[in-house]
Amino acid sequence: MRALAHRFPELPSDALAALAGQAHRVSLDANATLLAAGAPWQYAFWVEQGLLRLFYIDSEGRESNKNFHAEDAFIWPVTEVLRREPAAFFIAALGPATVWCLPYAALESAVARLPSWTALQLHALAGLLDDKMRREQVFLQCTARERYEALLRERPEWTQRIPLRHLASYLGMTDVSLSRLRAGMKLIDS
Repeated sequence: MRALAHRFPELPSDALAALAGQAHRVSLDANATLLAAGAPWQYAFWVEQGLLRLFYIDSEGRESNKNFHAEDAFIWPVTEVLRREPAAFFIAALGPATVWCLPYAALESAVARLPSWTALQLHALAGLLDDKMRREQVFLQCTARERYEALLRERPEWTQRIPLRHLASYLGMTDVSLSRLRAGMKLIDS
C-alpha cells in the first residue's frame, strides 16, 4: 500500500509489508457507511479513490456535515477519546469510493516510535485545530454569503465534487438558502 510507504519512509520493507498485509481494500457504493455513529473507530482509512463525508445525525434525523476527505486522505482516530469511546458521527462515501482500512492498533504498534508518525500526528492535530478555529470564527462572525465565498477561496475543488445540499449543511444553511445565495451571486446551480 503506497500510502504507508509514502508516509513512513523509514519503516523497514519487511515491517511495511507486514503492516500492508493487515490492510484490506473496500469498494463502497454511494452513501455506503464506513463508520457508524455508536461504533468504535478501530481503523485508519486511506482514500484511494472517491470522497468521504463525516457527518452527524441529530435527534430529529437531520444531517450536519462535519468534513469531507478526498483522494489520498489518511484519517484515523487521532485522539484517545476517539479511540476509546463510540463514534459520535458517521463516515460514509459521498459517491462510489475505494478505501483501504488498516487496524489502528496494528498501525500504531508498527509506527509508534517513528519520527514520521510523530510528525504526521502533529501535522494532523495542527490542521484539525486550525480548521476548527477558522470554522468557528467564520460561523460566529461571517454572513452566509461570506461563509460561501470563503469556501470558494479555500476549497474550490469541493464546489465541483460535492452536491450543494451537502455544502449547504457544511456551511450551516439550507440547500434552498445556498441556491438563492448562488443565484444572487450570478452562479448557476447544477
